[in-house]
Order: sequence, then structure tokens, then C-alpha cells
Amino acid sequence: MNEQAPILEAREVTKRFPGVLALDRVSFQLLPGEVHALVGENGAGKSTLIKVITGVYAPDEGRVLFGGEEVSFASPRDSQAAGISTIYQEINLIPMRSVAQNVFLGREPRTRFGLLDSERMNREAAEILGRYGIQADVTAPLHSLGLGTQQMVAVARAVSLDARVVIMDEPTSSLEAREVETLFRVIRQLRDENIGVVYVSHQLEELYEICEKVTVLRDGKLVHSGDLAELSKLQLIATMLGRELAEVERRATGFGENREVGREPVLRVRGLTRRYVLDGVSFDVRPGEVVGLAGLLGAGRSETAKAIFGAQPLDSGEVQMAGKDVKTGSPPSAIKAGIAFLPEDRRSEGIIPGLSVRENIVAAAMSRLSRVGLVSEKAQNELVERFMERLGIKASSPDQPVGELSGGNQQKVMLARWLCLDPKVLILDEPTRGIDVGAKAEVQHLIDELAEGGLGVIMISSELEEVVEGSDRVVVLRNGSVAGTLSGDDISEENLMETLAEGGSSENGESAGE
Repeated sequence: MNEQAPILEAREVTKRFPGVLALDRVSFQLLPGEVHALVGENGAGKSTLIKVITGVYAPDEGRVLFGGEEVSFASPRDSQAAGISTIYQEINLIPMRSVAQNVFLGREPRTRFGLLDSERMNREAAEILGRYGIQADVTAPLHSLGLGTQQMVAVARAVSLDARVVIMDEPTSSLEAREVETLFRVIRQLRDENIGVVYVSHQLEELYEICEKVTVLRDGKLVHSGDLAELSKLQLIATMLGRELAEVERRATGFGENREVGREPVLRVRGLTRRYVLDGVSFDVRPGEVVGLAGLLGAGRSETAKAIFGAQPLDSGEVQMAGKDVKTGSPPSAIKAGIAFLPEDRRSEGIIPGLSVRENIVAAAMSRLSRVGLVSEKAQNELVERFMERLGIKASSPDQPVGELSGGNQQKVMLARWLCLDPKVLILDEPTRGIDVGAKAEVQHLIDELAEGGLGVIMISSELEEVVEGSDRVVVLRNGSVAGTLSGDDISEENLMETLAEGGSSENGESAGE
């Protein structure tokens, strides 16, 4: 049973920045042994509240209490020392150091002579990881591990600090499905150990699986706090967006209906094969059509997308655009033929965080904008302004660093970069992952508009609802090959799950475009 006294409490907290009221008398309570969801759109105040609690910011008004006593942390280090650990979406560890060194960063065990006790550090790091079911070589450098395992190391470090509260900010953004299950097992252990967990995520399904309570912020204000089970998913979305439930029910996604699809394929994919990865993947995409690529982890969705774009080497197979062969294994050839690709990991493969919105948008179009080696600043500005307006990119100016934008706006900047090249086919790998529900609907609506404008779209998503709602046709992959194809009224979550589990009648996917 949870104790009644909160372990962590914010009372009437207000935080102002020049021209912005980021938090307006927000209150929040976390009980020991409770997993509490903190949700809201980007800009709602979630990150600001976390930073006030952990000592990054001092509140302008209101109080923060920890363990029943008022606290005023001067820095995140102070809050961590007191017993509040925070795990951020972007992994803030040291890549070149070992796993064990990262787990014990800043508190390395020493011998009685003051020397680093590496043997003890490695042994205890392995014990900590093992306690939470995390398998990793503790002597290996952190950067040699996958992103998901790195994130789990960050979790292990946080919970090994004798924390009484753990704050998790988008902890599953870089985790695979099995790693999410490991994380949830860790969270349940923390709950059983009477540790309070604040859980921030845009993945609503996760909230309903792991959280008991929910606090909703909107525009810096507290709009709801209570038992999560009392709100349906659509009620929660309506509360976050400040809309009527009927409006949200009417349009559960940002996708529309009844697009006109061209008769002749713009893209033909035939027999894409790479040993152990892809096995004869074939399908077509028509102008104005959204083709969903569905499949479980490891089914070959991203590998298919990268192969079409030329970023994945193949043993055999061909890609055709408008009836002409495109050289496989060559992204420049794919781009020249009119294929654009938004990768899943926008941080490492997409945006250039240190550059401005303007520089990110025009990065792919410089050759088109140049005349005899010179790039027209006027042409750049016109292009950037046009696409910022068309896609609704929210930034203080085109010169704002793109890394400062929300996830949804970063995704739009990447879209703008490719749309500058006037592609004929757009491949989107997890286009709405890690962005809030409002931005998600906007991106989905943009995909709709682009298809309505005649663009052929390939969309990969792990969310079955997104695939079902947004696709004119769904190609289902399993173990690197096409298990079946769904179209029209046959596209449903039930049929999709059945095809994922059992496979359909289409063995090679030829029927997908015939």
C-alpha cells in the first residue's frame, strides 16, 4: 500500500521567462511507490516543471517539497544527492568510457590508498545491471552498445543512486520492444521498492500499461490530475488538446479519406534480396497513394526503405521509377530519380542540430539554388519562407538552431528539406515517433496533403492504428519477406495482426501493385 503523504510535491508553482508564462500556479503530487504520468503537448510546461523540481530553474512563485520538507535545489547535482534521479530522452553519459565507469560516474569506488578500484566497480556494475535484467559487458565502451542498451545503462545508473524518486523523460524513444518490456520490469521493481516514478511520454499506450495516475498540463496550466484508468485514451487526448471529446472521436488521427490514386505505378520494387535481411520483397506505389509497411521488430521494414533509397546494399533486386531502372546501393541515384527518405532516427540520421532551420532546409537543395557556383541568398530565403509557411514550422526565425525546436517541428524541417527537391516518392520511417499528439495529427495531415498532391508515399509505423488509418494499401513484412497485402476495407487492425501472425496468400508481394 502507498503511504498517504507525498514523497514529492509542487505547490502552486509559477515560472516566467521573458514574454512567456511557462508555468501558471501548477501543483503536482507523487506518492511513494506510485508511477505517475506527466503529459501534455510540447510547450505545455512538462520540462519546465521537471527543471524546477530538480534545481535547473528556481520557481518565481510556489514551493517544492521533498519528503515532506520544503527544498530549493541549487542544481540537478543537489537534487540527485538528495534522492531525485532524472533520466532524459537524450542520453547524457560519456560514450568513450566503459559501461561500469558510466554507472559509477562521479562516485567511483576507491581502494584504501585512494586509487580507483576497477575490479570492485566492474563487479558492482554487473550486479546492478543484472538486478534489472540488463545484459551488457560492463568493461565495453558505452558507444559500442546499441542506443537501447545505452538508455538502459542510464536507467541503471539512475536507480543505483539510492533514489527515492526517479523521473523518466521519454525513456523509450530509442528502445526496441523487448527493451521496453525490460524497462517496464525495472519500473515495476522500483514501484515494489516504494520508489516514486514520474513518467513523461507521448506514447499513450505505454502510459496505460505502466502508470496509475496522470497529471495533464496545457499551456503552462494544470488541467487535470487523477487516476489514469478513469480516462479513456480519447478523453486523455481531448484533455491534452483542450478540445471536445466528440471532435477528437470524429478524427482520431490526422488522416483524411478518399484520395485519388493514379493508375500506373510511379515506383516498382522487385525482388529486393539481401542475405539474412530481405528475401524477395516486391510491391508498387502509385501517385497519390500511401502504402504502409507493417511488420514486427526485425521484419525488414527499415531495411526495405533503405534499400529502395540506396542506403542498404543488396544481393539482388531492382527499383524502377516511372519505368526506368534506378541504381541500387546509391542514394544520389535515388534522389536524382525522385525518391526522398526521412529516416527513423532524426537526431543521428536526419537533422543537423547545430545548424539553423534555414541551413537544414536548404541542405539538400544547394546544387539547385546555385548559379555558376554561387548560391543566391534571395532564392534561399524565398524557398525557406515558402516551406516554413506551407508546413507550419514554428520557430522564432529561420536562423533559430533546429536543435531548439520541438520534435514535431524538427520532423517538419526534415520534410521541408526533401520537398525542396520536388520528389515523386517519399519514404517515411516512423514519421510521428516521439512527437506529441497535436504535432502528430499535423504531420499526419501533411502526409495526407502530399499524397493528395500526387506524391507516392511509403509509410513505416510501429503503431497499428496509424498504419490502418493512414494507408491506402498495407504491405505486411515478416522475416524479411512479404507475408501479405491488405487494401480497401480489408485494412483493419484485426486483419493486420492475423497477417503478421500467420501470413497471407501473397507470397512475393507481386499482387501488391498489380
